[in-house]
Amino acid sequence: MRFERRAHPSRALTILAPICAILLALLLAGGLIAIAGANPLKAYRLILTGAFGSRLGLSETLTRTTPLILTGLAAAVAFRARLWNIGAEGQFYLGALAVPAFCMLPLVSSLPGPILIPLCLMAGAVAGMVLLLLPLGLRLKFGVDEVVTTLLLNFVAVLFVSLMIEGPMKDPMAFGWPQSVPVPDAAILPKLMDRARLHAGLPLALAVAVAVWWVQARSVFGMRSRAVGLNPRAAAFAGVPLGRTLVAVACLSGGLAGLAGAVEVMGVKAYVTTDLSPNYGYSGIVIAMLANLNPLAVIAAALFSAVMFVGADSMSRALSIPSYIADVTVALSLLTMLVAIFLAQYRIRR
Repeated sequence: MRFERRAHPSRALTILAPICAILLALLLAGGLIAIAGANPLKAYRLILTGAFGSRLGLSETLTRTTPLILTGLAAAVAFRARLWNIGAEGQFYLGALAVPAFCMLPLVSSLPGPILIPLCLMAGAVAGMVLLLLPLGLRLKFGVDEVVTTLLLNFVAVLFVSLMIEGPMKDPMAFGWPQSVPVPDAAILPKLMDRARLHAGLPLALAVAVAVWWVQARSVFGMRSRAVGLNPRAAAFAGVPLGRTLVAVACLSGGLAGLAGAVEVMGVKAYVTTDLSPNYGYSGIVIAMLANLNPLAVIAAALFSAVMFVGADSMSRALSIPSYIADVTVALSLLTMLVAIFLAQYRIRR
């Protein structure tokens, strides 16, 4: 038995492979639910009901989808160019911290909302860019593996955020609780639903996903980044500037992760804490792989993950099953997706 690469994978196979992978993951997770003593079909029905069956559930699902889209895009953009950005979590936190830090500058907080909101979003994106450009510089200059440096910078970034919110950026009105000074009201993103946390970051994330897809599919930069990811030596031989292309990819990837942090602060919390992210940065890696690095498919993958995490809470309360089944299901989805992608590109020959 041997694996033979398909010369031209069919479009139907490319589309069906991810769907079959998700169904297989749900089937395997259903077996675990059955072992726990519950009906899998009832459990999945409760997950969907918890995620979409009420106004609160729908708003929470879409609110959680928003940062997942942006961190998923950050990972997808970088991985397509073989820039292994494992530091989206740290870039998320640094982008979040940049918003109140920027608003602390003289005369900034007095700016009107239509001016202040874009500036705060840009500040978060720039902070994420900087944190990714550092390990990229080490890779280009000294050949240091960015997997290690970006991963370790996550802990450095979180500790730096903790230092700042316990020190110069600590809110004096928080009664000793470690949180940053609040974001001015003018910098808060508008709400899309009354008495809910859903905010204008969702349409922003959707627009960014469409824009990233267009850039990767229709622009010279997108062609260069794909070429660098497929074969760096051939791309360099064809005249693609490897260094400049990777710097641009790092700016886009880190900027998207930093933007996710800024959106979360400006739309949900209004201040920064060290528990701001329930691993949004690491989840973005899973979402990018579930989407097969397709920016538009990132939207569906992020929604799937949000549904599992939000709906699993209500399912857990109703059936007395640990809500960690959501993490297991998403992990199984990743494993089955990797197998499906492999089988879509290779066939088995005797």
